[in-house]
Amino acid sequence: MSARFTIDRLGAQGDGVANTESGQVFIPFTLAGEVVTAARERDRATLMAVLEKSPLRVEPACRHFGDCGGCALQHLEDSAYRAWKRDKLVHALKGARIECDVDDLVPCEPHTRRRVTLSARRTEAGLLLGFNRHMSTQLVDLDECPIALPQIVGALDLLRELASLICATPKPFHMTVTVTASGLDVVAFDSGCMGERQRQMAVNFVIRDGLARLSVDGEIVIEPKKPVVMFGAAAVPVPPGSFLQATEPAEQTMADLVGQHLARAKKVADLFAGCGSFALRLAAKSEVHAVEGEAAALAALDRGFRYAPGLKRVTSEKRDLFRRPLTFKELNAFDGVVFDPPRAGAEDQCRQIARSDVPLVAAVSCNPVTFARDLAILLAGGYRLRRVTPIDQFLWSAHVEAVALLEKPKKRR
Repeated sequence: MSARFTIDRLGAQGDGVANTESGQVFIPFTLAGEVVTAARERDRATLMAVLEKSPLRVEPACRHFGDCGGCALQHLEDSAYRAWKRDKLVHALKGARIECDVDDLVPCEPHTRRRVTLSARRTEAGLLLGFNRHMSTQLVDLDECPIALPQIVGALDLLRELASLICATPKPFHMTVTVTASGLDVVAFDSGCMGERQRQMAVNFVIRDGLARLSVDGEIVIEPKKPVVMFGAAAVPVPPGSFLQATEPAEQTMADLVGQHLARAKKVADLFAGCGSFALRLAAKSEVHAVEGEAAALAALDRGFRYAPGLKRVTSEKRDLFRRPLTFKELNAFDGVVFDPPRAGAEDQCRQIARSDVPLVAAVSCNPVTFARDLAILLAGGYRLRRVTPIDQFLWSAHVEAVALLEKPKKRR
């Protein structure tokens, strides 16, 4: 049964929040100040109709919006959207009792996402390929996607055909598609065990249609062209499913901020280095020690370094920084540190950095809450914040990246 709600504010995930006598109700695709009808189930509700629209409501960029759960905020006017996303970082910092200036959000343009993870499922009507509905396992078959690069959107029919070829399960499975300099790199998960004939058909399809690589559940089925991504002057052969920033412009913005801050550092430690998006750019001016827990990522980084012209020395170390962070004594060998951990942050590693004498630190994060916690540790250890920049690379979503630049004054002798 539907009821009438007044939306009081936008929640942390982009849902409208209505305060009622029985508690908060979260209603997706609504805006603050709107009056709506929605079908309520506990603390969530499905939007039925907007009775009174917000002046900030705009026409969505995609006809799938409202069905597809890939985007949360296409209906919010751009300047208000940017302010809301910046405020997520501001509020997280205030929650950690950090008072500082925060730059304006670096925006994300449409049609820039170079990697998307699609869901696929075989049905009686054919194979569906797209994103799940909001808070649902039901799949929305995509015909367009305004966040993704044109190379991905233009290949949706081709990818749907490939998904149908490799599908060996009645269950939904996932397909991650990455645009590389060599072509599309496709990684499938949980698509089932292919038979030999099925595998050969998939191989022929990849060769015929010029895909760079197809991997299924960690196994490279065929790799006609090694997928390569450029990090500065280095061409890096990325492993299947390895971490990669979602958009190249956001990656470059983060790298520029980090590189400018660490420009005076002769020796830099890159922690949670991945395939080297920071390390290989920093190596143009500094010696770099890259530390990462994934062997395949480090191997790709090393290969990129060895074939790149004009870089200073880059060394690498396989190490689980959650279990065994670099100690403050080890860190004291460096003039600068950059760290870009997963969403859980780098609490233990930051405690060691805080005890160190490293003068320049760049912190990168995809989670404002753990980012604020880690910064608070560094500030308590004597570091000073020089700049905090929020960066959008997941357009129309609740996710926001951030870069903080910190310095520690030299101790008086």
